[in-house]
Amino acid sequence: MHVSTDPPVRLTRFAHGGGCACKIPPGELEDVLAGLTPARPAPGDTPLLVGTATGDDAAVVTLPAGAAARAVVATADFFTPVVDDPYDWGRIAAANALSDVYAMGGRPVVAVNLLAWPRDVLPFELAREVLRGGLDIDTEAGCHVGGGHSVDDPEPKYGMAVTGLADPDRLLRNDTGRPGLPLSLTKPLGLGVLNNRHKATGERFEQAVATMVTLNRDASAAALAAGAVCATDVTGFGLLGHLHKLARASGVTAVVDTAAVPYLDGARQAVRDGYVSGGTRRNLEWVAPFTDFGSADAGTRLLLADAQTSGGLLVAGEVPGAPVVGELVPKGAHSVVLK
Repeated sequence: MHVSTDPPVRLTRFAHGGGCACKIPPGELEDVLAGLTPARPAPGDTPLLVGTATGDDAAVVTLPAGAAARAVVATADFFTPVVDDPYDWGRIAAANALSDVYAMGGRPVVAVNLLAWPRDVLPFELAREVLRGGLDIDTEAGCHVGGGHSVDDPEPKYGMAVTGLADPDRLLRNDTGRPGLPLSLTKPLGLGVLNNRHKATGERFEQAVATMVTLNRDASAAALAAGAVCATDVTGFGLLGHLHKLARASGVTAVVDTAAVPYLDGARQAVRDGYVSGGTRRNLEWVAPFTDFGSADAGTRLLLADAQTSGGLLVAGEVPGAPVVGELVPKGAHSVVLK
C-alpha cells in the first residue's frame, strides 16, 4: 500500500539531480582518488583482494586464516530521488546498492540504511515508505537489514551500505577480461533518459521502474554458473564508462555491436526530445578520448553513455537469456570501439 498525499509530493523536485546521474563525474573522481591507493597492504590477516586500484564495484577482503574459504564484500550506495513515488525510490535504491555485491559474484548478507531527510519540509511518513521499499527488496534478496544512520539534510537521499560473502576463487572482477570473450548485457539501457523525463514532466514509466527494482541476483548466479570471472554493473558512468574501466583494467579493447544493444521502450524518443542529464553528457565527454565511435550517431552515443540507475550486469562471457553486445579483443589504440 502506497501513502497518498494531497496534493502529491514530487520527490524529484527536491533533488538537484536524479539517481546515479548525481555521481561525481568519473574524470573528476579519478583525479581525487589519484595517489590514495595504499603502496602496500595494511597489516593484519585479512588481505585486500579488490580495492581502489581497478575501480571495481566493491571492496573484497579474505577472512582471517583458519576461517572458511570465504571473502567479505563491502560496498555503499545512495542517491537523491530518481522517481517521485517514495516506496519505489526505496526499492530502486536498495536494488542498486545490492547490485555491487552481485557484480562481484557475492551474496548480500546484511545491509544498513543510509537516510538523509529534510525533516522540516517533507513528512516522515514518506521517509517510512522509502525505508519500507528498501526493506522489501532486501527481504526478497534474503539480506538482513540491521538498522542504519540518518541525518537532517536539505536534500533527501537514501541508500544502503551492504556486506556480502563470496568465494575468493570465484569472484567476478573487472580486471580479469581476456581477448576472445563475448560481452553480455543483462538489462536494457535508457533508464537515465526516462528518469530524467519523469523528473521533468511527472510521466511514469513502469518499464523503467520494473527494470530498476529487478535484482541482479539471478544474472550474477548465471554468470558464475557459466564460468565467468569478469563482470561489472552498469550504473552512473553508463555502458561506455563502465566498459572503458573494465577494458582498461583488463588490458584489452572492447568492441561493441551497437545494433545488438537493447534499449527500453521510449528511450530513443526521450533522447530526441532532449531529456538527457548532465551526468550522461559528462560521461560521454570523459570516454571520448578512449573511444572509437565509428559511424554511431549522436543519439546512440548518448544512450551508450546514459547514466543508469540500478542497471544490469556487463559480463565477459555468455549469460543465458542475455543478449551478446560485443566482444573483448587484444588491446588496440582505443579501449572501446563501436561497430
